[in-house]
Amino acid sequence: MSTEPARQDRRTARKARMVGMVMASTMVAWMGLQFAGAKIGLPARFVFLFDLAALAAFFWALVVVFQIWKARRNE
Repeated sequence: MSTEPARQDRRTARKARMVGMVMASTMVAWMGLQFAGAKIGLPARFVFLFDLAALAAFFWALVVVFQIWKARRNE
């Protein structure tokens, strides 16, 4: 009985779910922070920090998606 491919599939699925959650929560948080920043009158430099944090999260997600794609291609 080969359980290693099943474990690998579960690991890959867990990574994919995590990436999806990070992308969705980043988008919602970014939009909320942009809205809140505009409402309370935050200076542009602070709002720009929200943008950079969102870009960092999306870049991380892109790297993990590439790792998933590469692992699936090598199977």
